[in-house]
Amino acid sequence: MAQRVLLECFTRAVGFADVASVQPKVVPVRALQLELSGFIVMADWIASNEDHFSGIDTLDAISLEKARSRAEKAWTELGLARGWGRIGEPSVEDFRSRFQAEPRSSQRVAIECAAGMGGPGLMVVEAPMGEGKTKTALLCTEVLAARFGLDGVFVGMPTQATSDPMFTEVRAWVAEVDPNAASQVALLHGKRRFNKEWQRLSGVDAAADFGFVSVGEDEYGLEDPYGSGDFDPCLSERPQRTVPAEWFMGAKRGLLAPFVVGTIDQLLIAATRTKHVMLRMAGLAGKVVILDEVHAADVYMSEFLVEGLRWLGQAGVPVILLSATLPPRQRRQLLGAYLAGARHSESLDLPPIPDRPGYPRVTTAWVSAGSEPTIEQSVAPAWRSEPLKVRIEIAAEEISLTQLLQHRLEDGGCALVIRNTVARAQQTYEELSAVFGAEVRLLHGQLHVRQRAEETDRCLELLGPRRGGPQRARTIVVATQIAEQSFDVDADLLITDLAPMDLLLQRIGRMHRHDGVLRPPELRVPTVVVTGFSPRGEGVPDFEKGSEYIYGRYPLLRAAIAVLRDRDGHWEIPAQVPDLVAEAYDPDSPVPESWAGEVGEAYQSWRDDQQKRADKAAPFLLTRLGEHGNPTLEGLHRGSGTYVSDDDVRVRDGEEGIEVVLIRRDEHGFRSENRHQLGSHGEVADEVLDHVLGGTLRLPTKLRGAANASLRPLDGWRDDPWLRYSRALIVDGDGRGPVGDYRIRYDQLLGLVIE
Repeated sequence: MAQRVLLECFTRAVGFADVASVQPKVVPVRALQLELSGFIVMADWIASNEDHFSGIDTLDAISLEKARSRAEKAWTELGLARGWGRIGEPSVEDFRSRFQAEPRSSQRVAIECAAGMGGPGLMVVEAPMGEGKTKTALLCTEVLAARFGLDGVFVGMPTQATSDPMFTEVRAWVAEVDPNAASQVALLHGKRRFNKEWQRLSGVDAAADFGFVSVGEDEYGLEDPYGSGDFDPCLSERPQRTVPAEWFMGAKRGLLAPFVVGTIDQLLIAATRTKHVMLRMAGLAGKVVILDEVHAADVYMSEFLVEGLRWLGQAGVPVILLSATLPPRQRRQLLGAYLAGARHSESLDLPPIPDRPGYPRVTTAWVSAGSEPTIEQSVAPAWRSEPLKVRIEIAAEEISLTQLLQHRLEDGGCALVIRNTVARAQQTYEELSAVFGAEVRLLHGQLHVRQRAEETDRCLELLGPRRGGPQRARTIVVATQIAEQSFDVDADLLITDLAPMDLLLQRIGRMHRHDGVLRPPELRVPTVVVTGFSPRGEGVPDFEKGSEYIYGRYPLLRAAIAVLRDRDGHWEIPAQVPDLVAEAYDPDSPVPESWAGEVGEAYQSWRDDQQKRADKAAPFLLTRLGEHGNPTLEGLHRGSGTYVSDDDVRVRDGEEGIEVVLIRRDEHGFRSENRHQLGSHGEVADEVLDHVLGGTLRLPTKLRGAANASLRPLDGWRDDPWLRYSRALIVDGDGRGPVGDYRIRYDQLLGLVIE
């Protein structure tokens, strides 16, 4: 009764006669209902902060005017701000001032396509590696924001490592559009405390940055179930910050910041049946969404991507997808999901998708009010004056890589060697460094955080382009898939294990990436040497076991067909990229007659596995099959019982590894991995925290169970907000230690070695 009276009084206070007169004449679409729910939660969390909204003792102090005054005061004190507001529509010529570069033909075409869209919609930009897709997307974002009144952007990257340089690039771009808005760019991932630019801009050190935690990571920091904890108002001075307000940095609130750079996981979890999903969707409202390297989403991740695109399509949020190697079937699936959402339907009979020959290619799709979906496609010449003719060679497993490199690098040059497993990369590094010494570098995911960051920077420096400068010193970088995408190097020679065709082409994009680089005579013809399998005459080749375990037999068979067919020939890059990818994913593509039976069996097994992996995502998806056309949010979270806990949801397939912190123990007690002294029970002084956290290491999946059972925080970490949930991996002076029944060694050159 009291609630109804309060509701009636409030209704009259805001100008309505009664509750019935507030009823909407038209039910808003579900996406808008979800976004409004998120903004209500946001308002509730802000109002729950007693520092800004203390109790009221008398009825005389209650009025709508005073409530608005208190809300305005709290908003100002919290430092909440919008994005860039209304901006003018840029032209192709504005590209120069934004990026200090002349726009390429493909960039001009994409910008013109964005300007020609009849409503908020989906853009798919397919262009070769090194073509400048990111800059294209940023200026297209300006076009869409100006035309449709949007006030920010979310940029989703495939990994944390690729998010860091993108944060720098996006911040510089926002500053060119509106210098006052540059301070509103947020970096969202759990390792941002190690990003030097973020530390400098936020005015706080790593130890003080308790805020955002990335999806799927342990929530270090303070417990704050209502998301209301903020900077201590009792402090006399706030650190000077040039990043968004502290309020945005709390758990589940990051996407509400005006400009956001993070991993694609932030979008994927916005499509899950989690408790505060409405906050994430509210954060995407009014933004342009850019997703880079979308081809990297496997079948499991794609389920969440498709679901997210449905909701964004219904909400009228423009999305720009970037890829160098997008299979036609995947392109059609993504277009269909967005347009079905825009039409508020469960499924949609797509109009014919233009399939114009040529590459780079831009596809745009939108739904105008009361009309059928529109899909358009444009192509443009690549920026190179001539195609890159990449020579295809094969080195069977028995061939000596050392001898091959001694011959090819006799006159210097830079080689990139990509292996499909960490163990294989470590073995290759040991073999090569025995001959080439310090000219060999190693980069993979089982290095601790500090070493991996340092080694990445060093590799980028050694293999970076030096256009018009002197020839680079002889260098060999041995890496895993970490070098496959968003890794801006320009190798003279590529040696790579066989991988599915789209990934193989991504790796080829790391070589001869720039014109004007001085290369040794032996390496002026771009050459990829494919390893990791051994041809057997007319029969099916033998594949390296680790590669087959990771990728499956069928995709490797398809890639092997193309490599064997064209060996000692060449691929024209980028012209052949679409055809090579399409052929590799078309089950009707021709195969050698002697392979037909085995390829058929492998395809059936692969297809069944793909379906099982897609089905695994179903319990986590925000909307169940058959319910996308529902008019309201009723029952949205019910599914098989209730909503899914954030701790339980997985938007990436497979059991994840587990993070630990390397700690050394000697006769003096505990030390950080780089030998800074800790307290007798492992206590960590503020000035040492960065050194301790820099020793964070992700163990491989097979050690997860053993680590969960045997590794615990040090006693001195129990009250530390950063370390109390961290597992310590204690090693001796030689870097050796136990993980359950496993014996591991952390080698300063090789990284983690399982003995």
